[in-house]
Amino acid sequence: MHLGIVGLGTMGANLARNAARNGATVAVYNRTPQKTDAFAAEYGKEGTFIPCKTYAELARALPSPRSILLMVKAGPDTDAVIEDLLPHLENGDCIIDAGNSHYRDTERREKFLREQGIAFIGMGVSGGEEGALKGPSMMPGGDRAAVERLMSLFSAMAAEDGDGGTCIAYMGSGGAGHFVKMVHNGIEYGIMQLIAETYDVLKHVGGFSNEQLAETFAAWDKQPGLSSFLIEITADIFTKKDTETGADLIDMIKDGAGQKGTGKWTTEAAMTLGEATPTIDAAVTARILSSSPRRIARNRSKFPAELVQQDIPASATVQEWMAAALECSFICTYNQGFHLIERASETLGWNVSLAEVARIWRGGCIIRSSLLPTYQRACNPNETEAALVVEQEIIGRFADGRQEQWRSLVCLAQSQGIPIPALAATLSYYDTIRSDHLPQNLIQAQRDYFGAHGFERMDREGVFHGAWK
Repeated sequence: MHLGIVGLGTMGANLARNAARNGATVAVYNRTPQKTDAFAAEYGKEGTFIPCKTYAELARALPSPRSILLMVKAGPDTDAVIEDLLPHLENGDCIIDAGNSHYRDTERREKFLREQGIAFIGMGVSGGEEGALKGPSMMPGGDRAAVERLMSLFSAMAAEDGDGGTCIAYMGSGGAGHFVKMVHNGIEYGIMQLIAETYDVLKHVGGFSNEQLAETFAAWDKQPGLSSFLIEITADIFTKKDTETGADLIDMIKDGAGQKGTGKWTTEAAMTLGEATPTIDAAVTARILSSSPRRIARNRSKFPAELVQQDIPASATVQEWMAAALECSFICTYNQGFHLIERASETLGWNVSLAEVARIWRGGCIIRSSLLPTYQRACNPNETEAALVVEQEIIGRFADGRQEQWRSLVCLAQSQGIPIPALAATLSYYDTIRSDHLPQNLIQAQRDYFGAHGFERMDREGVFHGAWK
């Protein structure tokens, strides 16, 4: 198997090394030739690499049909690389975009390249730099025949799923692969924000030290429903010292979080498709607020804090409430992501298997979690009875006092002025989906009053207009 790779940043270089370690001959190219030379010098002995200085040289190094994987910046840079590559490709060759491209761009490129006789795969890759090297979760979409041709190599490169398989599956036509990766990142935003709010509450309401936080998250990582990669690394973060000052590194980091856009894309797609993702929306907004120039420039002490005077529960109680709130919120966040993928698949005709999505997220990726095998069983269309049992298992996680603890935690945090946008939004989401009646009948009445938009009635079919005036 031969594979070309364009882009030798951390992710591209590690995917190249991963492919070579799994038996592929890898032709590598970087826009900066010095980086190609440095890569060959450092990793040349790990496998069979062919360093290339031009696209023509890259094309000559690969037998037909060629497969060339791009790991370059999403957007215009990806389009530019494709445009420069095209003169050197032949009918039947394949381009794989493994960056975080917008799914609409992927659909446009797939259509354009198909007309040129070139297969196109939009493939989401999750796992960070370590995953790229040792085994990521891979979400390919687009040209199915091209995916099947590369499946043996990609399967060898991917992480294990824990059940004897590997974390790769064909997601669907067009932009399905990049859409699933986008939603993966949206869920990632949500879970990271939930964990950040947990840290804030435990530290400033529960009085936990960084050492106690490390112990708490380490214990939660052994607990069903909470055990996950993000909980695991959070426990590790609280143990690290700053090499320059000797202080805990977490306390030396500014409180402004960056983002590259996939969370925002998720919320935009959800709005467009009419699917609610309030936890993800709150997480995106929280990152924006954290880095807002207005928040940073203004004197925040001008705004008064009138807190509720109450007895704060013992730290062990706060910890117990927090664990319940976090588990319930994790479940709701995954629900929002899976529902969004399902809606997109139905709307755009992708036929994405949600069970396969859950399976390939079980290893390698950032949101791998002990909850995902449960979702895999719940989404399996071939096991209807088992899926119903699993669904009841998921619903049962909101009982046995957990929901009461979740509500108590949200009330406590808000009474003490701790911002918990994701935890609060997720609880409101849960209350909305479980409610038999919502107050939007009043909104529809208002719309009909001022705009004659009409309304549906509870007692008979049809659209009606009220005699409001």
